[in-house]
Amino acid sequence: MKKYVRLLRPFHNAWGGVTSHKLRSLLTILGIVIGVSAVIALMSIGKGAEADILARIQTLGADLMMISPGSQMGAGGVRGAAGSAVTLTMEDAAAIAGKTDLVASVSPIFSRNMQLIAGSQNMNAQVTGTTPSYMQTYNLNTTSGTFFSDYDYQRGSAVAVLGSTAAQTLYGTDDPLGQNLRLGTIIVRVIGVLAAKGSVSGSPDNMVFIPLTAMQQAVAQQRTQRGEQIISSISLKVKDVNNSSSVVQELTELLRTRHRLIASAANDFRITSMEEVASTVSETMATTTMLLGAIAAISLLVGGIGVMNIMLVSVLERTREIGIRKALGARDTDIWIQFLIESAFLSLAGGLIGVALGWGAAYLVSNVWSMHTLVSIDIVILAVSVSVGIGLFFGFYPAWQASRLNPIEALRHE
Repeated sequence: MKKYVRLLRPFHNAWGGVTSHKLRSLLTILGIVIGVSAVIALMSIGKGAEADILARIQTLGADLMMISPGSQMGAGGVRGAAGSAVTLTMEDAAAIAGKTDLVASVSPIFSRNMQLIAGSQNMNAQVTGTTPSYMQTYNLNTTSGTFFSDYDYQRGSAVAVLGSTAAQTLYGTDDPLGQNLRLGTIIVRVIGVLAAKGSVSGSPDNMVFIPLTAMQQAVAQQRTQRGEQIISSISLKVKDVNNSSSVVQELTELLRTRHRLIASAANDFRITSMEEVASTVSETMATTTMLLGAIAAISLLVGGIGVMNIMLVSVLERTREIGIRKALGARDTDIWIQFLIESAFLSLAGGLIGVALGWGAAYLVSNVWSMHTLVSIDIVILAVSVSVGIGLFFGFYPAWQASRLNPIEALRHE
């Protein structure tokens, strides 16, 4: 029993030292509180933004892949931007569609930016000519009307389906179904409006969709030297997302063979999977979140310096007390442990209060500014652990100073 009392005595003495000067202790932990709460709030905002973006990407489908043209060499051997080459064709899309063991749906795409005019309203938007399989490829749904059918595609019908944002911009609260819409030099009839997908790369919200056959009639379409129709890109849905890497490899070999590329030649196309996009976004947002946390942690460093400053003052004020305890048999390690525990108490209290304030700030941001925040347990553990670690680190020197006091000189201290 005496052994346990001896072990707990430093904690009791340290707690007494902290509570005997409540106001000073509160001011001491203020820097820790601000630092921890800032870390919790900023990192939760970063985590929430990452989760929000990834959720929007997932709405397009983790099994989605996009094939875009590569870059081409210009005059003087200067390589152009990605997508500047004209290498993908309708025949490429048909060859990919033939890989029924790998892909569930394939959608060739030919798109152009056009001026859209609906009555007195107008806007510039991407007009996408594609096939009816686009709905399946991108997991789309309509809120009103329908997507164009195989019959519309075969006939090259002048019909259009609007993204949610495009419909809102052009028609406001009016029902766009059955309305005429001018796309550049042609007039189409609106037959459907798509459900919103959110602002994410490749989102259809700002687009207008018409049958690819109608697009080919409205816009002069380039052809290759072999007479194949050039398209802007190819989108496809794989049958098994777990085999994405093997699908990419097989499609790469197929397109290289079709484009007659020699072994040493670079690909004149690029295959991107949504899984790859999600991974890139996740890595980028994780880096940004850690940067925000590191910036906020600077105030934790300032708080730690405050803890050390106050603990040095405390040692000076309690010099006579230390001398009396040493004269009564307290060892250097007893004094050192007591002051070190006091620093840990202060920083732990500041960390816990900071967690509560940071959590509250994240909740406020989420509800008042409608920003998605995510407070995860790993953020809380990290913030509290760092705060305690800082308290121990900056409390080490004052504790060492206290333990090194000469008892005779300490008893003479006034």
